[in-house]
Amino acid sequence: MKLGLIAGNGRFPFLLLDAARAQGVAVVVAAIREETDAEIDRRAAADSGISVHWLSLGELSRLIELFRKEGVEKAVMAGQVKHKQIFSSIRPDWRLAKLLMSLPIRSTDRLLGAVAKVLGDEGIELVSSTAFLEPLLAQEGVLTERAPDEDERRNIEYGLSVARAVAGFDIGQTVVVAAQACVAVEAMEGTDAAIERAGVLMRSLEEDASTLERRLTVVKVAKPNQDMRFDVPVIGMATVEAMIRAGASCLSVEAGRTLLFDRDALVKRACEAGIAIVGTAR
Repeated sequence: MKLGLIAGNGRFPFLLLDAARAQGVAVVVAAIREETDAEIDRRAAADSGISVHWLSLGELSRLIELFRKEGVEKAVMAGQVKHKQIFSSIRPDWRLAKLLMSLPIRSTDRLLGAVAKVLGDEGIELVSSTAFLEPLLAQEGVLTERAPDEDERRNIEYGLSVARAVAGFDIGQTVVVAAQACVAVEAMEGTDAAIERAGVLMRSLEEDASTLERRLTVVKVAKPNQDMRFDVPVIGMATVEAMIRAGASCLSVEAGRTLLFDRDALVKRACEAGIAIVGTAR
C-alpha cells in the first residue's frame, strides 16, 4: 500500500508521516510549495519509503497525475493551508478553475469537499486526517494540573454556544471570551492570530479603565458536521504561547475531535503559566 500525503504547513504532516512509516506504509508526499516545510526533503533523503514531489497551490491536475502514476489509492490531507492563501495566492489550473466556478459558496469546507470528490472520481480515496494519529486526540476532562474556576467555566459555556454557531457557518472554530463577553472571533487569520488580537483589544480596554475582567478564555470547537478528512481542529505549542502573550488563562477544546501536538510539552508549559486546559464533550 502507498499512502498519498497532501502536506500543508506545521508539524502535522511530519507526525502523520512518522506514524505511517512506523506501520511500514510507504508514503508519497505532495508538498505544497507555498506551505510545506523544506524539512520534508531531508526526511525523504533518509528514508527510501518516502518520496516527495513539490506542487503549487492550484495544481489539481498535476496532483491527480502524480498519485495515479505512483499507484496511490488512498490519500490524506495533513497540515494547514492558510485560508488567505487558498483565496488570494492560488493560481488554479483548468481543473481547479472549473471546480471553483461550480461552487455556489467558496468556503473552505465546500472547496476541500469538492476536491475530495474529484479525487474520489479518479479512484483516490481521501481518508481521515486523524488516520494513524488517534492517540493525539484530546480526551474529555481536565488535562492540566489546574481545573477551570467558576468564572472560566461560565466563559466556556458561553463560548461554546458562540463558537458552535460561528463554526456552523464555516467562518472559524475559535472564540475568545472574557466575563461572558465575546472579545474575538476567528476568521481567515487563524486561531493563534485571533488570540493575539483579543490580547491587544483587552490591553486597549485596560487603558480606557474598562471594568471587563482581564482574563481571557479560549474556546475551540469542531464544526457541527466536521469532516475529519480535512481542517480538523489542532492545538500546538504556538497556541499556548499565544495565550500567554494575550493573558489568556483557560483553553477549552472539543474532546475526541481536536488534535493536541506535543501533548506533554504543551501541558507542561500551560501548567507553568497557570493555564487550565479542558476537553469538553460535544
